[in-house]
Amino acid sequence: MTDVQGLFGDIGEPRLSVVPAEVEMLAAQRPDPARVPMALDPGPDARLLEVYARAVNPQDPIELRDLYLGRVECELGVESHRPDLADRWRQSRRRREVDAATVLSSRATVRFVKELFNFYFRDDLYGDLRSQAGIILSSGSVDEEHWGLPSTLKDCIAYALNRDWYGYSDSRGREPAREAVAAYESARLPSAGYTADNVALTMGATLAISTLVDFILLEASPGGAASLCAIPNYPPLVESVARRGPLSLVPLPSSADGRTSLRPLIDALRPDTPIVLLQTAANPTGALVREDELELLIKSASPNTLIVLDECHEWLGEPVATSPTRAAANVIRVSSLSKNWSAPGLKVGWLMADSRFIDRYYEYASTTFGGPPSFFYTVVEVLARMERWLVSGEEELTTAHCREFESTYGLRLPGLQRAYDNYRVERRSRERSLTLIRDAYHNGIRLPGVSVLPARYSINLTTSFDDQEDSYLCFRELLRETNVSLFPGILTFCLSGAFMRLTTSRPWPDFAEAMPRLRSYQERELRPV
Repeated sequence: MTDVQGLFGDIGEPRLSVVPAEVEMLAAQRPDPARVPMALDPGPDARLLEVYARAVNPQDPIELRDLYLGRVECELGVESHRPDLADRWRQSRRRREVDAATVLSSRATVRFVKELFNFYFRDDLYGDLRSQAGIILSSGSVDEEHWGLPSTLKDCIAYALNRDWYGYSDSRGREPAREAVAAYESARLPSAGYTADNVALTMGATLAISTLVDFILLEASPGGAASLCAIPNYPPLVESVARRGPLSLVPLPSSADGRTSLRPLIDALRPDTPIVLLQTAANPTGALVREDELELLIKSASPNTLIVLDECHEWLGEPVATSPTRAAANVIRVSSLSKNWSAPGLKVGWLMADSRFIDRYYEYASTTFGGPPSFFYTVVEVLARMERWLVSGEEELTTAHCREFESTYGLRLPGLQRAYDNYRVERRSRERSLTLIRDAYHNGIRLPGVSVLPARYSINLTTSFDDQEDSYLCFRELLRETNVSLFPGILTFCLSGAFMRLTTSRPWPDFAEAMPRLRSYQERELRPV
């Protein structure tokens, strides 16, 4: 083992996130009372139903994708890049009547959206159209170079590597790290009383949800009710459920106050529903679920219905009083470092569940993938302890805080205090700047003919280009005319209209350069012919 000094033996200055004065000014603008804030209904519209009506085989997701893209190419006219797809649309004809319920219960729908998601990144944005994408506001992640992992947590990773802490470990994760996570989550949800037995460390949220679904549905009886998945949602998560059994998509409306109603999900529950998958703050809207309705959902579900809560986007917003039912025996809560700590590439997080479930999941995890990278255990432990201290209002640490860590860390109180001080400063500075920039985006994108859904949480903002009918067509036209890339709403199961996602956690100069281009485009589009 390499001879290294104790953890936090050498602490530098914190890295502060500073925003330009124009951001603060734009973020402070009051909304125009004459403009009605946007609401969002993600259910399928007539345009999408027409694709299913024309398909030779509406159960073939690749045909659905190509027909959908064919219409986009056809409507682009001389700007089309794929005339073969445009011809395919022209040659198609209406073959059947299709309703929304059929689309929402079709296995092909989930795969169609996932294939379109893949096509967007692989073939369009970073493929044939890469030369057009001068400004990319569609990434879905925090710009790590501007708002990266706090320096205290980087020190933890370097320390673990210098100590050669990357051997095999328990498939649930190292016990001190799980204990720290349990204490942190208990501070967030005081009635939970979590212990290490309620925690499994994971390789990020996407893999965690995929493995959870595999584990749960492998044990399910065949021929049962469909799982329920709330939309909007992230395609890889929805696909992970759909590939294991029948699935129904449940559109949840987001209101103009940035809240999501769970009533449709509650109404769709059956006694034998195996899984409910729900993002507590939605991607792409940042709309938060109504906590009273979440409590009703959990209480209305059968004890055998497992409710998987993806809590990864539940940040950058006002603290909310969460219901004690989030700790119910049939609820599984999933978190990761990807969004909240700007570390999507690390692929590390955790899930909270009933200890009996964790015991069974341990066997599945040890058989399937072993466990998460062990050199991340130190960063998870330190993060969880410092986040708990923040929740508890701790400022001046004592030797008792040092004793929360094993003696092998070689911690000394002055070093731990400096590390914690740096962590608090960087955390608060980062949250302030990201929130200000999101608010500035919100006010700046309110162009003529553009509606905006207020984002209460997360790093995404959803807009609607009112003169457009289709989000993917809107993406293509904006990219061609402005060299600005936005994210089509259909790629997050917004199955109607021209809802577009902007990721606001990007360098401000990108948005400052994009805005005049988007404004000029909108003014041209709205000018009378």
